[in-house]
Amino acid sequence: MAFGTLFLVKKKLLYGFTLVLLFICTGISIQYFLTGNKIESISFIKLSCLFIFYIIVTLEMIKQVSKAKTIERNVILGLISGYISLGLLAFFMFLTIEIIEPQSFSGIAISSNGQTMLTEQLLYFSYVTLLTIGYGEILPVSDLAQKGAILVALIGQFYLVILTAIVVGKYINQQSK
Repeated sequence: MAFGTLFLVKKKLLYGFTLVLLFICTGISIQYFLTGNKIESISFIKLSCLFIFYIIVTLEMIKQVSKAKTIERNVILGLISGYISLGLLAFFMFLTIEIIEPQSFSGIAISSNGQTMLTEQLLYFSYVTLLTIGYGEILPVSDLAQKGAILVALIGQFYLVILTAIVVGKYINQQSK
């Protein structure tokens, strides 16, 4: 989150807002570390802060990549970072769906510390869906989870087709000049 906040340092309003989100998440993490008590409502606040943070950073990355005049290494890295951030957004969305409607996904293995396995497997499912690979070992079974999976797959395809086409087109124009 600190690097994402620094990424927005030139945008005063977004920078201030992400700083507030960073402090909230840090405070919640410190509270959990010191007390060892995981309070469900506070965890949901942290999840919401992270979700909002990644929405802001992802949209800003996509905006900066699409507005770039010349295609250089930092634009390509921004394109890759934007795609990775979309996967994290999908993860937060799927995790929120699982919290709101438990058992929304089938095929998730339960371990002794169930939370760790859930987050790891939902992160995996997020990227498999974003990339539209769809191996099928984890399935969205609730209506909300199915609609979320469709949304993530569509966004992944639109990102690859539209934004990558814009960058490639600018690169070709740049090389022809």
